[in-house]
Amino acid sequence: MDINFIMAGAAMSGGDRVCAIYAKKLIERGHHVNVIAPKTELLTFRQQLKRIIKGLGWKTVAEQLQNHFDLLGVKVTYLESKRPVTSRDVPDADVIIATWWLTSEWINEFPKSKGVKVHFVQHHENFKYLPIERVTQVYKLPFYKITIANWLVNVLKKNYNAKDVSLVPNSVELDTFYAARRGKQVRPTIGFLFSEVEFKGVVIALKVIEQLKLKIPTLRVISFGNKKPEIITLPEYIELEVNPMQDTLRDIYQQCDVWLCCSLNEGFGLTILEAMACRTPAVSTKCGGPEDIISHGYNGYLCDVNDIDALTESAFQLLNFSEENWLEFSDNAYEHATSYSWNDAVILFERALKKALTIDSSSKKLEQEVREY
Repeated sequence: MDINFIMAGAAMSGGDRVCAIYAKKLIERGHHVNVIAPKTELLTFRQQLKRIIKGLGWKTVAEQLQNHFDLLGVKVTYLESKRPVTSRDVPDADVIIATWWLTSEWINEFPKSKGVKVHFVQHHENFKYLPIERVTQVYKLPFYKITIANWLVNVLKKNYNAKDVSLVPNSVELDTFYAARRGKQVRPTIGFLFSEVEFKGVVIALKVIEQLKLKIPTLRVISFGNKKPEIITLPEYIELEVNPMQDTLRDIYQQCDVWLCCSLNEGFGLTILEAMACRTPAVSTKCGGPEDIISHGYNGYLCDVNDIDALTESAFQLLNFSEENWLEFSDNAYEHATSYSWNDAVILFERALKKALTIDSSSKKLEQEVREY
């Protein structure tokens, strides 16, 4: 197949990473893949000065341009400026994939020659800072939908009457995220993803950790994120790695006894699965994607959103498990994370694209028969 991926940008986000993985693996499976994105806008001198004043430092051009496509060796065709992708920018193809609500809006008017339209949905993008009416209309477009979690399948079908939806869960790079069988840390350790995006629930996570520190004064807390804190003030005892390399990320996961996720909503929860691949059980809110990953009382615990006491108690329980009980959860976490690979995922993704083509072909045939009748 000739496949077009339309990106709103190329960056270091988790969603971009998933798209880059699929683009690479589809190429490896013999498909011709084009990735098209607007040019990345560099920070102005004034914006750089503001960063320095805030203590964030000067961000190099290389840091600003870094993205998962480059890291995986997938070529991206960039527009000459930061503007919407138009049909003139895109080669003819069998399938064209929108990867964000805005890119679905862009391709809606593209001619059929650019490919059967598919919306790859990695979250319910009804965020407060977005134009909700436009986002709602995008989900109602008659594109074939591919999504990553059961809760998103339900949202698309119930809220937007989507008829054609394929579920293709994410995996993790098992050659990157792994760990030998291990016991608990000598010093109890908990980890979490740092992000100042509101729905990631870091404010809740910090309250949970504060309560845990009262129960376990020696608790070690480690974290990573794409950026240094700008709004949220982190306690001095939190060890934060900013934009770590993948090997460093693996080390972070395997130093933890518990991985904590306090998101308000989560498309998938990839860091939970990565932590599990490194044999770390997890505690998470029932916020969407993690409900497909964590089996309560088996490889971690699930708690209601914003339930600080339940999250604290669940994390405390795991941290205080006997070596034998913790190893059982750790083994179960590892088994779940390694039972399904990106190679399995790309086969499902490819199958979904072929199904979109089949449905489109059947629709065209029906239209032709109606015209002839």
